[in-house]
Amino acid sequence: MMIQSMIRTWKKCLTISAFLAGAALFTAPASAEPLKIGYSDWPGWVAWEVGIKKEWFAEEGVEVSFEWYDYVASMDAYAAGQLDAVGMTNGDALVVGATGKPSVGILINDYSNGNDMLVAKPGIETVKDLAGTKVGLEEGFVPHLLLLKAMEMNGMEEDSVTTVNTPTNETPQVLASGAVDAVSAWQPSSGEALKLVPGSKPIFTSADAPGIIYDIMFVDPESLEKRRDEWKKVLKVWYRIVEFIKDEENLDETLEILSSRVSVSPDEYEPFLAGTYILTGEEVTPIWEKGEGLDSVYGSTKISDDFNVTFEAYEKALDIDKYFDPSLTLEVLEEMDAE
Repeated sequence: MMIQSMIRTWKKCLTISAFLAGAALFTAPASAEPLKIGYSDWPGWVAWEVGIKKEWFAEEGVEVSFEWYDYVASMDAYAAGQLDAVGMTNGDALVVGATGKPSVGILINDYSNGNDMLVAKPGIETVKDLAGTKVGLEEGFVPHLLLLKAMEMNGMEEDSVTTVNTPTNETPQVLASGAVDAVSAWQPSSGEALKLVPGSKPIFTSADAPGIIYDIMFVDPESLEKRRDEWKKVLKVWYRIVEFIKDEENLDETLEILSSRVSVSPDEYEPFLAGTYILTGEEVTPIWEKGEGLDSVYGSTKISDDFNVTFEAYEKALDIDKYFDPSLTLEVLEEMDAE
């Protein structure tokens, strides 16, 4: 999820038109442009489709335009100033900020709960069995971080395996070719690897290290400052979506909506949703608290920051605090509780 080239920060201008009719008649300023939000193929972001399909944003009185991209393209679009916000992992937001355009995370959608996997060929049963093998993954990206975490948790040194730099969407084919012994990838690539190689299995997943990957909506700081109340309305819709998705009675409808966005069947999509832990307001509140380790978004992001510096995504550690603002979520949850 590295950005290869970034364009200068785009400064958005809000146009206001006004005129006088007669001596005292005044027409209010024209509406601002819709909030432009980039989203991509990850269940915690595809979940926005529920609010879109049910027209809850209009009900809340906020105009939004959700724009669909491939993941890396969405970050490029944000860096180029084409979006007000975009869904990114906490680690990737640091890369975009250091090399292109900073952002502020205001909503933690979910954490990966199994969709990111180390998939090994038959005969490799555990992470420790990877010693002396080749692992295909996209170096410097989230799958690389997952491998390092797996080895750390199993008392292995980084040089215990040889990594083979492989685009994530090509990992299934590389594993099937026999060029590597295992791959690290996220869904749908991880699932495709399991299908392509009979007898292959996940030997470590993000469910073994919950919080290693948080998926977050990051907003342009200028847009956040000027249109804070509108962003709060977006968050209110999000927690309405979460309530809907968490209700077991809505599972069939949820799967129908989400799967249609990515052109697969509801049955095919169900394990993708299961591998993503979408967070309720009650669950997310302690994650927003500052702390070390994976239970805090700050602690998790510090791990990503160290990783990014080590693998030269950027030169120096960043000021992580500047990348998060929990206040909108906390205000929205408090207001919703009071209703």
